[in-house]
Amino acid sequence: MRARRVIQVIQASPVTEGAGVTVYRSIGTPALRSLDPFLMLDNFGSDNPDEYIAGFPDHPHRGFITLTYMLNGHMLHQDSMGNRGDLRSGGAQWMKAASGVIHSEMPQQNEGLMRGFQLWINLPAAEKMSDPAYQEFSPEAIPLVAADGQRVRLLSGTYGGKQGPIDDPHTQVQYLDVTLEANRRFAHKLHTGMTAFIYVFEGAASLAGTALPQHSLAVLSPGEELEIAAGKPGARFILVAGLPLNEPVVQYGPFVMTTRQQIEQAFADYRDDRLVQKKAQSVSK
Repeated sequence: MRARRVIQVIQASPVTEGAGVTVYRSIGTPALRSLDPFLMLDNFGSDNPDEYIAGFPDHPHRGFITLTYMLNGHMLHQDSMGNRGDLRSGGAQWMKAASGVIHSEMPQQNEGLMRGFQLWINLPAAEKMSDPAYQEFSPEAIPLVAADGQRVRLLSGTYGGKQGPIDDPHTQVQYLDVTLEANRRFAHKLHTGMTAFIYVFEGAASLAGTALPQHSLAVLSPGEELEIAAGKPGARFILVAGLPLNEPVVQYGPFVMTTRQQIEQAFADYRDDRLVQKKAQSVSK
């Protein structure tokens, strides 16, 4: 079997979003505009409330999926579908913006650590104007596999005989949160055609001889197997993989479509209060 190796390392860059919140972006930067089917990866985290309390007030999306994973803290999600999501430490939410959603993500704490990830996943062209949808997953709904100096939380995909609750039928996305003790190793098999990356957010690790320091994203080559080794301080990282869509991507701000004309239509719809076209049902687990 062909082993995956690191073909690019991206150091996350600070970007101001929402009402002045600093996030650290790796996918969606000049160094890595996109990684089909992934459009953006933001890592937010601070124990200073002045840096997160303003949150992310109402803002629009069209044409893709947001997957938010809360490592620490408490965030309230509200959207134009009528959903109210209470996202706490260890929980996740999957929002298919599709034809159009306006939502907000606002902190529900005024002290302590707030930390997590938001990943944007592209939708196929045929799905971009479909009905929006929302799913929320409590910490208890996300399986944990713990053994031999490692802890693996499964947001999506399979590992150790368990299955994560999030399912994206178009990209078959896999999303694992892996914690390794010092000098421990983690091995996993992926579909050889899947795009895959690792983001190290605690400690340090290495893969196939390439060092991966904290707050670095490693783009992986095609292959079936990967093995990651933690350094002396141990390591914690997310491993994300998905099938590429191999379709044109035209992105401008919060809208991701396949042509410039569709982007212009999205802005016109938002300006004229037509962006939100359809209601959808939510699912909480």
